[in-house]
Amino acid sequence: MSTTQDYVVAGMTCEHCTQAVTEEVLGVPGVQEVKVLLDGGQMTVTSTEPVDFEVLEAAVSEAGYTLGSR
Repeated sequence: MSTTQDYVVAGMTCEHCTQAVTEEVLGVPGVQEVKVLLDGGQMTVTSTEPVDFEVLEAAVSEAGYTLGSR
């Protein structure tokens, strides 16, 4: 069973930004899939179990951006 959660990522301006966020979030244990859209800064995370917001926030921060919930 998987869990899907939507977030907002602030500060992205190009496709390289979305790729950097995707790579960092895919490195979080339990994350199966990440979809990041530049338009509106939308990110959808699918995981095998609920992932703490703080863990995702740290991964997005590592890529140089700010994570918010929807």
